[in-house]
Amino acid sequence: MIGDLVHDLLELTDGEVHVFRSFRERNLIAACLFSPLRFPEDPRRVVLLSPVAVEPEEQRTGVGTAMLRDALSAVHSEGADVAVTYGDPAFYHRVGFEPITTENVQPPQALSMPHGWLGQVLKDQSAPTLRGPSKSVPRFDAPDLW
Repeated sequence: MIGDLVHDLLELTDGEVHVFRSFRERNLIAACLFSPLRFPEDPRRVVLLSPVAVEPEEQRTGVGTAMLRDALSAVHSEGADVAVTYGDPAFYHRVGFEPITTENVQPPQALSMPHGWLGQVLKDQSAPTLRGPSKSVPRFDAPDLW
């Protein structure tokens, strides 16, 4: 499922996806993707972090955390104001994500695990509040991903 998601994001989003990777001795060991999450009623630029993958033998070595810190800095430098993701709060907390509510930041689909809805304002790493409904790239319109 993740492989299909990544393929579709890279092939069907017309350059809107930013890919960040980490290598060890020319071997890909970690990667993450950011795509736009639009809030037509809010002027801020928001990015959705998903998916994130780290080779199993590289997990718990800090490589994923380091990659995400660099990636968040890069998307902020490119103009992103807010980053959101949907995943394990314990992991994403390490890079500044905090729990957010669906009332404060409306996801593009109903969430099966609302406790995994996380966000941060990139300039000060606080939890965001955004106005109005959100719209993801088309590949994330699938309810089974949420």
